[in-house]
Amino acid sequence: MLKAGVIGAGHLGKIHLKLLKQSTQYELVGFYDASPEASKQIEAEFGYKSFPTMEALIEACDMLDVVTPTLHHYACAEKVINAGKHLFIEKPITHTVEEADALRDLAKQKGVRGQVGQVERFNPAFMAVKDMITNTMFIEAHRLAEFNPRGTDVSVVLDLMIHDIDAILSVVQSPVKVVHASGVSVISDTPDIANARIEFENGCVANLTASRISMKKMRKARFFQKDAYISVDFLEKKCEIVKMKDAPENPDDFAMVLTNAEGVKKQIYFENPEVAANNAILDELDSFAEAIKNDRTPVVSLSQGADALRVAMQVIENFQNI
Repeated sequence: MLKAGVIGAGHLGKIHLKLLKQSTQYELVGFYDASPEASKQIEAEFGYKSFPTMEALIEACDMLDVVTPTLHHYACAEKVINAGKHLFIEKPITHTVEEADALRDLAKQKGVRGQVGQVERFNPAFMAVKDMITNTMFIEAHRLAEFNPRGTDVSVVLDLMIHDIDAILSVVQSPVKVVHASGVSVISDTPDIANARIEFENGCVANLTASRISMKKMRKARFFQKDAYISVDFLEKKCEIVKMKDAPENPDDFAMVLTNAEGVKKQIYFENPEVAANNAILDELDSFAEAIKNDRTPVVSLSQGADALRVAMQVIENFQNI
């Protein structure tokens, strides 16, 4: 089992501590948090071992899970990698693209593995259909959340939209050609509502909307490709595939058949792939352990995390040009 430690024991850090303790892939060594008071409270309440310094925790572990505020990601991750230890780091990978590229290059130089916590890659609804998303040409995504002061230290793009940016980059696999975007600050100092249109070199277009001041929650994405429409509900963990095929000569009475302007008849088929229940955070942590043990590229590599951040920053830069 890999010896694991958590750097940063806030809201999400506590969740990671609990899941690493449950995992059969790791031995939870302990955690480090910059607040001595919080560390004592967590140690007393949950029994996790608190380390006095980050360096002491790093030395005792094989893998470090960085769950600090984004501003501190680079400083913590750099220490982990320089110590020759494997790195799991929450999204967004770092505060700047330059920092992300530096971490990617440093990990390669030191020969360690790194994975970014883009948890929606492990959402069971997305996993059920991702291999069926081929040559998609139009994507629409909506990620709406109710207001929560936690996370407002960054733009809604880095807080919410980056989930959809990463998922879309993983299936389109084409360079980004141009980004158009607009954002509005309503409650926070940074945009709370954002819309982005991302055009890819292969002709695919993605239209993304993110809000953290909505009255209801929504996390949906729709993928359109030739003869197929694929819908993913990340929140409800449901998916649907609608396919169009040439209609048979004698369709049954309940078949849905459409005739286009050229007189070609198509039959519509509905599929609801089975979605297996899972804990996405536990799965992403366990998958990283497998990548380390088998010396293979993690599901969400540092390079992919840097790519998602790069596009997110392009969206944010477009706000400033309005």
